Amino acid sequence: MENARRPIAVLTARQAGLVACTTCCKVHKLADVRCRRCGTVLHSRDETSLQRVWAWWIAGLVMYIPANVYPMLRTSTLGHETQSTIVGGVMELIAYQSYGVALIVFVASVIIPVGKFFAIAFLALSIKRASILSAHSRLHLYEVVEFIGRWSMLDVFVVAILSALVQFKFVANVHPGIAAVSFALSVAFTMLSAQSFDPRLIWDADEADPS
Repeated sequence: MENARRPIAVLTARQAGLVACTTCCKVHKLADVRCRRCGTVLHSRDETSLQRVWAWWIAGLVMYIPANVYPMLRTSTLGHETQSTIVGGVMELIAYQSYGVALIVFVASVIIPVGKFFAIAFLALSIKRASILSAHSRLHLYEVVEFIGRWSMLDVFVVAILSALVQFKFVANVHPGIAAVSFALSVAFTMLSAQSFDPRLIWDADEADPS
């Protein structure tokens, strides 16, 4: 009974003197500098990972503020121009009873970006502090953040398509606002922040935690 309760000791690749290529996954010895298969520079841990994570995270947060303050779309109909922000556009869709589209835009433009900011910050802080989530849960969270990153450009895609299709001179015109560029940059920066994170640090932090 006592043996069943004891945690099983797991020998990590680093402890065994091995390192895997982050590009092609070929395993090498720690002394090797470059991957013999694809030529990628090998490193057991990216020591500057967290610095880049926070740098891109702050840049993304800075860009996300004007993305919500300035208009995302400028629409001109018969000489009358209207401007709408992200939240303003959601409210207009609700007013037109397009609840499904409004929900999609709100989730893609507000819930997902804000959730990514919190998730990336949580993962970066959990490396230095004790976390309520297990290492496996944090790794799954990291994989989710990386997966949904590409879907955060929904607003920008819609604006780009409308701007390309709706050009009827004086009758109707659609142009992207300043927020469209800011939002695109914010999404790009948060994607870079997530990609800069070295998930192997999660396991190091878990091994270092005595609890």
